Amino acid sequence: MPSTTYYTATTLDGFIADADNSLSWLMEADSGDNIDFPAFFASVGAFAMGRTTWEWVIEHEGLRSDPSKWHEYYGDTPAWVFSNRELEPVPGVDARFVRGDVRPVHAQMTAAAGGKDIWLVGGGELVGQFADAGLLDKLIVGVAPVTLGAGAPLLPRRLDSSRLTLTEVRQVHQFAYLTYAVS
Repeated sequence: MPSTTYYTATTLDGFIADADNSLSWLMEADSGDNIDFPAFFASVGAFAMGRTTWEWVIEHEGLRSDPSKWHEYYGDTPAWVFSNRELEPVPGVDARFVRGDVRPVHAQMTAAAGGKDIWLVGGGELVGQFADAGLLDKLIVGVAPVTLGAGAPLLPRRLDSSRLTLTEVRQVHQFAYLTYAVS
């Protein structure tokens, strides 16, 4: 059964980006050989992100000057980018810009995924909207040995322990991966 999964990294104090929306803390903490991600992404048929994540990926990876990098990372897997403003597409990248209610977009993503999973990249507010709509099935959180003190929270929603069931704990280098089923 396909699932909708929020797979992300967070700091020990619960932030997915610093106060400037940067992920430099993650690049410093990650050894670069995340053996977990390729196996996870192989199960993904569609993914979604917010505007801030889209803009960071485009800038950080230099995709405007070399769009082929997108395909190195994500192949032909379609992406949905949620934004309340117009965004400039990248030639050759299957990114669909959407706004509003996550429910009809989730239905589109499910159809496009062809029986594979849906990955919610970020940010936390967008993932919170999927959780609010009852469309979040799983959290996979890689906890990094970093604290920031402030920034973008992992999930700016209250999800009580009655909705979260710990299903797996693993160590990958300096990261602790926690997997929770969401009900």
